[in-house]
Amino acid sequence: MLTRLKISGFKNLVDADIRFAAFTCVAGANSVGKSNLFDAIKFLSALANDTLINAALSVRDEGGRTGDVRGLFHHAGDKYAKEMSFEAEMIIPPEATDDLGQVAEASITFVRYAVTLAYRVDEKLPSLGYLELIRESLEHINLSEASKRLKFPHKANSWRKSVLKGRRTSSFISTEYQGKKRIIRLRQDGSHGRPKSLLAVNLPRTVLSTVNATESPTALIARREMQSWRLLQLEPSSLRKSDSFTTPPGLGYDGSHLAATLYSLARSCKTEAGDSGEGTETLIYDQIAVRLSELTEDVHTVRIDSDERRELLTLEVADHSGTVHPARFLSDGTLRFLALAVLELDPRASGLICLEEPENGIHPERIPAMLELLKDIVTDLESPAGPDNPLRQVIVNTHSPAVVSQVDDDSLLVAELKEMVQDGQRFKRVCFNWLPDTWRHEAEPSRRTVARGNLLAYLYPVAVVDEDLAGTALKTGRKSRRVIDRDDLQFSLFPDGGRS
Repeated sequence: MLTRLKISGFKNLVDADIRFAAFTCVAGANSVGKSNLFDAIKFLSALANDTLINAALSVRDEGGRTGDVRGLFHHAGDKYAKEMSFEAEMIIPPEATDDLGQVAEASITFVRYAVTLAYRVDEKLPSLGYLELIRESLEHINLSEASKRLKFPHKANSWRKSVLKGRRTSSFISTEYQGKKRIIRLRQDGSHGRPKSLLAVNLPRTVLSTVNATESPTALIARREMQSWRLLQLEPSSLRKSDSFTTPPGLGYDGSHLAATLYSLARSCKTEAGDSGEGTETLIYDQIAVRLSELTEDVHTVRIDSDERRELLTLEVADHSGTVHPARFLSDGTLRFLALAVLELDPRASGLICLEEPENGIHPERIPAMLELLKDIVTDLESPAGPDNPLRQVIVNTHSPAVVSQVDDDSLLVAELKEMVQDGQRFKRVCFNWLPDTWRHEAEPSRRTVARGNLLAYLYPVAVVDEDLAGTALKTGRKSRRVIDRDDLQFSLFPDGGRS
């Protein structure tokens, strides 16, 4: 779970410092830089899994291309930043397995990972260049600091106690100097064994991306956590596809394997119930149908058709008249909603999920149902984390008034362009601000909050959705308040309340 992210020198993210909770909604105008935040998270995830150059090429630049590595660096005019840096504070699972199936147990579950990269010109490939690893570190965060760092509303004696464990006195990965040489050291979790020392200038990838369960279990689990961060880009064409009997379950980043994943969940429910579980296979289908009925009323059943002859699994929805609609005939919004409903029930799905414009294909009147589904996906901050309450997190971005008006004010970040002067260069960077009297404001009362006028454009003239559909309870136990319900954002034709 990503709790804080600092970014500088990446696209238009300069000195950005963002705190996250289980659910976060980032609102902002087109081209302000909302997607750049997702690209930064995607890049960090790729750095934990691949070479530096491949990680960079996996992220689009400002022009939508993927071949210009330098385009990822912040620039003003033709002057580019020399370096880009990232610092991520995160809660990691207590255990994971490495590439060889070896189980790793974390010595501490609250860590901070930092990496700095520089652009270098390759004389053989001047148009491409390459990235050099300047600094890398993985450090523990003392559990005694948790109350100061985790400011979002949560139950300390249940949720926080279940996710924060262990102790540590030294870093797992650090960068040091031997003369002019930069050395990156990887230390074992225990007190035995000498650290592995690597010359930074020669490294084609991060040290974190190479660790295994034997040499550094905690670093391996931090790597697995970052690898689980993904950007969901649910494509209707992928959601509509049937799956073969041999397709492994697990929803793809584009929504692929929806049928196989739902079928596997249903079968797993039946297997766990054993001989006494007659009819339990339909339990998952019934839960999905009930959830889908919140989006569209004419839903009777959801099921997977298993075609033995062609060995294909096909998602189907039947309405109250008995008419069966295969996935290829369902609307884009219905399919996206279905995919998220399946994700919510899948205990194997964990980590951070980024989703752009969740309102796509959804009628404004049903936006609250979508928001409730997204909040149900994330970890319950009142209950201990575990198989029934996986450590899941969701970040969405939007420019929709219908979403902004209905989201809880504690969950909202507003992306705005701010002018800045650095090294004599004037440019605009994206800033992520919050509303006053929210947990982020309490955590950093000196930082600027969102101006009232900047939010009114989102809220008016927008019809207020029926209160019964809005959904008012967060999982934190704290009374929820939608953005549009705030007293300081109420619009009136009479500034004095009509008394004059």
